Amino acid sequence: METFIQNLPKAELHIHIEGSLEPELIFKIAAKNGVSLTHHSVEQLRQAYDFDDLQSFLDIYYEGASVLQQEQDFYDMTWAYMERAYADNVRHTEIFFDPQTHTQRGVSFDTVIRGIEKAVQDAFAKLGVSSRLIMCFLRHLSADQGMDTLEQALPYRDRIVAVGLDSSEVGHPPEKFKAVFDRARDEGFLTVAHAGEEGPPDYIWQALDILKVSRIDHGVRCIEDDALVDRLRDEQIPLTVCPLSNVKLGVFQQLEEHNLKRLLDKGLCVTVNSDDPAYFGGYVGENFAATQRALGLAREDIIRITRNAFNATFLESETKEELLSELDQYVALSSQ
Repeated sequence: METFIQNLPKAELHIHIEGSLEPELIFKIAAKNGVSLTHHSVEQLRQAYDFDDLQSFLDIYYEGASVLQQEQDFYDMTWAYMERAYADNVRHTEIFFDPQTHTQRGVSFDTVIRGIEKAVQDAFAKLGVSSRLIMCFLRHLSADQGMDTLEQALPYRDRIVAVGLDSSEVGHPPEKFKAVFDRARDEGFLTVAHAGEEGPPDYIWQALDILKVSRIDHGVRCIEDDALVDRLRDEQIPLTVCPLSNVKLGVFQQLEEHNLKRLLDKGLCVTVNSDDPAYFGGYVGENFAATQRALGLAREDIIRITRNAFNATFLESETKEELLSELDQYVALSSQ
């Protein structure tokens, strides 16, 4: 099963590029840019990755992101993730980036997106891994600040496929950003949103009905609302689930308690992703493997999750079909 998972062609739909910044690269970039860090070594920083909840993670996450100042920094971070995705046989990835994390520090929007975009272009040319970019608004900031960020993104709309909503969930419901998402859709962006990780099922309803999202990021608390589960199943709204992240942040106490298998058995369009892999102990391949072991996922479950992910991408229909065909060929060959 491990070999089957490792060689399986995959799509990753929930990856925060700033959350792929490994401690070694944080210290390398910090030294180059003369940035002082609270932690004094790679080992000390990695030991600090013992989170109680989403907020305790975000405090360290934002400190790590503070080293990013130049276009090359964003390139190096993104390229490191793309190489890791390639090693996991990821064929397509849809990457979240948080411009407000950087523009608030005086780094220009242009610097952020140029570095990320050049790396994903190189990854496609050299590794054959395709990408789409999703710009997220930080929900703990104001909707007005979100609107300002959207304005900054408009010159780059041909490079950004969708907008999303992330950061501290509790106390920051999706409805807070209705006007921002309305404007984003008017400008041609697709929409997604983090909802139902620490926040209640009502946040998922709001994301669907108010922000009119195409996908729900996380969404595991939907299981508390039968009507919501029915809707997600009937409309096949994809859930970009991040199992190791959910355990690291205390959404589930251990992976064996995760509800991914129950959601899958209820007919929901579940996918497996890594979220912030540098902080949560696993990239997408490790998420697949660990979840399979903990929940006893069958080969058919793994294939279905992978098929869900390819279908849930924002790729053109023809490209989706090519990737699904590649998946089918792999499954057929591995069955011989």
